Amino acid sequence: MPKNTHKIAIAGVATLGAAAIAFTVVPADGQTTTTDSLSSSRVAYSSEQVRDVKADVTDQLAGASLKVEAIEAKKKAAADAVAAKKKAAATAAAKKKAAAAAAAKKAAAERKAKAAAAAASRSANRPVVKQVVVKSYPNNLDGWIRESLAIMKKKGIPGSYHGLHKNIIRESSGNPKAINDWDINAINGIPSKGLLQVIPPTFKAYHVPGTSWDIYDPIANITAAANYAADRYGTIDNVNSAY
Repeated sequence: MPKNTHKIAIAGVATLGAAAIAFTVVPADGQTTTTDSLSSSRVAYSSEQVRDVKADVTDQLAGASLKVEAIEAKKKAAADAVAAKKKAAATAAAKKKAAAAAAAKKAAAERKAKAAAAAASRSANRPVVKQVVVKSYPNNLDGWIRESLAIMKKKGIPGSYHGLHKNIIRESSGNPKAINDWDINAINGIPSKGLLQVIPPTFKAYHVPGTSWDIYDPIANITAAANYAADRYGTIDNVNSAY
């Protein structure tokens, strides 16, 4: 029971006690008649006072109960308000986090798209580098003639496979290390050498850039001889004897 309810009950009991004492004490000379009258009157007065006190106590208790309920309702409302505020704050934080994640994802996608576009642009602007295919030739007379013809074509030196082949067979029988040590050139100390029997001064004068400076090198010897024949006879194809 609340503290103020105790106070109300004690006040009611004190009032009843005071009323009982007041009506019990009477003068000595009227004891017999007055006692009955007072006793009857006291009972009636006392019952009414008790009812009034009970009603007052009940009312006060009811009021106190209503106050307690009101306080509890306020507390509950305040607690609900705090909970609602926390929930709203959590919802707002979740939305903010989701928005930040979406923004980060969008930014990453944009960066990726820009990088891809930049790479595509660089690829489009990059000059096309043509692969240079280096053709290989067999290390024999057929390969030497074909490689020499490829170089002669680039340098604009005329000549055919047949023209080169017939002169090589006549001059050296296809031996790149062949040397003539009996003709006039040999007598003069400058013997003819290689597949097409070129003397050193002629080889040096008609050497084709990009080939070896070794007179015994098959490719260098053929292209230098073909270059000399083109200058003197128009083409190696026109040479049918010693030249």
